Amino acid sequence: MPQNLWNDADASKLPDLDGLVYASNLLGRDRAVVNIYGGNTSAKLMMQDHMGRMVEVLAVKASGSDVATIKERGFALLRMEDIRPLFEREAMTDEEMVAYLERTLHEPGRPRQSIETLLHAFVPKPHVYHTHPDAIISLACAPDAEATARAVYGDRMAYVPYIRPGFTLSKWIGQKVIDNPGIECVVMGKHGLVTWGPDAKSSYDSAISIIQEAEDYIAAKKAGKRVFGALKVQPLDAQAREDVLAEVLPVIRGLVSKLRHTILQVDTSDAVLDFVGSERSADVSQLGAACPDHLVHVKRQPLFVNWTPDQGVDALKQSLKDGIETYNAAYSAYFDECKEPGDEMRDPAPRVILIPGVGMVNTGKDATNADVSRQLYHRAIEVIGGSEALGGFVSLSPKEAYDIEYWPLELYKLKLAPPDRDFAGKVALVTGGASGIGRASAFKMASEGAHVAIVDINAEMGQATTDDLNAKFGKGRAVFIRCDVTSEEQVQHALRAITLAFGGIDVLVNNAGIAGGAPIIETTVADFDRQMNILVKGYFLFARESFKVMKSQGVGGTMVFVGSKNSIAAGKGASAYSAAKAAEVHMARCLAEEGGEFGIRVNSVLPDAVIRGSSIWGAKGWKEARAAQYGIGVDDLNEFYRKRNTLKVEILPEDLAEAIAFMAGPRSAKTTGAMITVDGGVPGAYAR
Repeated sequence: MPQNLWNDADASKLPDLDGLVYASNLLGRDRAVVNIYGGNTSAKLMMQDHMGRMVEVLAVKASGSDVATIKERGFALLRMEDIRPLFEREAMTDEEMVAYLERTLHEPGRPRQSIETLLHAFVPKPHVYHTHPDAIISLACAPDAEATARAVYGDRMAYVPYIRPGFTLSKWIGQKVIDNPGIECVVMGKHGLVTWGPDAKSSYDSAISIIQEAEDYIAAKKAGKRVFGALKVQPLDAQAREDVLAEVLPVIRGLVSKLRHTILQVDTSDAVLDFVGSERSADVSQLGAACPDHLVHVKRQPLFVNWTPDQGVDALKQSLKDGIETYNAAYSAYFDECKEPGDEMRDPAPRVILIPGVGMVNTGKDATNADVSRQLYHRAIEVIGGSEALGGFVSLSPKEAYDIEYWPLELYKLKLAPPDRDFAGKVALVTGGASGIGRASAFKMASEGAHVAIVDINAEMGQATTDDLNAKFGKGRAVFIRCDVTSEEQVQHALRAITLAFGGIDVLVNNAGIAGGAPIIETTVADFDRQMNILVKGYFLFARESFKVMKSQGVGGTMVFVGSKNSIAAGKGASAYSAAKAAEVHMARCLAEEGGEFGIRVNSVLPDAVIRGSSIWGAKGWKEARAAQYGIGVDDLNEFYRKRNTLKVEILPEDLAEAIAFMAGPRSAKTTGAMITVDGGVPGAYAR
């Protein structure tokens, strides 16, 4: 139920564009009113131009922005004097319209105007709001949409049948408003709602009131009904659902990552579980998309998996493989049926996967896109349910859907996007990621597109690093998992957690460690065991569990072991540490042999004396032991290490991060079983 959120005191604090920004944000706050990234709002204002003249300007939401968060700079500003004559034209192609509007800018440097700009210009009202309310789209997808909408609004509305957004639709709507001066709104077939008013507040009030009427009407029709039929498959309990998802998400991720790596998100909300378990959902979910906004992010159809929990997880894996193969083939057929000359097929894999008893899995090029898919399919469920209560759901036709999905203007925006970065869509797990080399590596890979799991025993520092990553690269880009790397149970939990968070893993950076050294006669069994447990057993456990997930995905993977100069050079006074570091490197070479047939590469980087930012060097006694070994003061260690290498340089965490990203990324795609030193040149550690 949409709530009227207008607050005069708040509105007076944000007078941007005559209240347009405030009203837009309020509309976007309720996703049942405006889809994420959907809808557009406008106001016609008097502004001073570059010559000091007062001119009428159309402020309209720019393409790609979200009304929920848009600010003043997110609106394009166009001269109405130049736009208004277009209403007299009979027709205009999308390309002609875009080129024309680019010449009407009142203020250059703002983002590109929406494709629906002329809709706002042609409706002769000061404030015009185009929204995509669930209830309105339910009316607009009913079997006789106009009659159904008129049952709610009578002669207070005008109706336009579905047509792809552009000049013709804009002119239709503008003409309806001109020809029917008493109407309050326009309902757009399979698309949404247009409302207006003399100012921001009255326009906002009108939109909310009109949407509420539709919601009340549908609620009355739904009363006492299960629109998707009886609950056929009961939801598994939370633990059982998680157990199933931990098994099947890597399989799904591999199957939908054949063309590009994807990130998965899971939704097990009550609404989703009810939908996927209902007897009619397998059929109604395949009818098609309700409106252009849903289609762009969720595709024309979801994959509904033919499976029930009593069949078991192995049967689900097979059903997923069969289902995704069938889905891809059907998408290819849809493309071939609808394509135009010059069209190139995009990724055929599903964006929405519905599993009875378990929930919904959404895919995307990153966490944000996967979440947009998730949000919009919630809207689709509501819309389809509303239409079913009104007599049935009528979707966009395959050709109508195709013409949106392969709309040249949408494809043009994709072509303008920068090429994928090295770790786009990939998931990296960094042990010891809270500080030093681990933290620097996490930031480096995230800057290249990775989603990152920070694993560390230090919860405070680990969470802080994770928060820093999300603040810099966006919500959902990093998660923190506390883990003692010597505990098999905790390591297994860590791999389960990253799988549930992102769908799987592509990169393991085995970096967690400690340092310690003493002459052999002073090295206790406890000291030796601690070194071996953390530096060897910990690396082994994470490699083994990551190997399992990577193998399940079937799209390869990379592991980077952070060894040490001591891995290949004798470390006087540090025999236990050096032996453990040597074991790491040889383990990596052995795993390179095991991983080759699965496309899993394993390499090592060997640092020396990375003191700055390192929690290891901050550990009690390690600096003192090293200084004593070399007969120098603790404060002289940095300079000692700098002077002893060939290049006479200090080694920093960021230097290792560069080497790790290279070894983990596509630029070393044909390298495995190798090691690279990042030590400034220590002759005793030259590989030979």
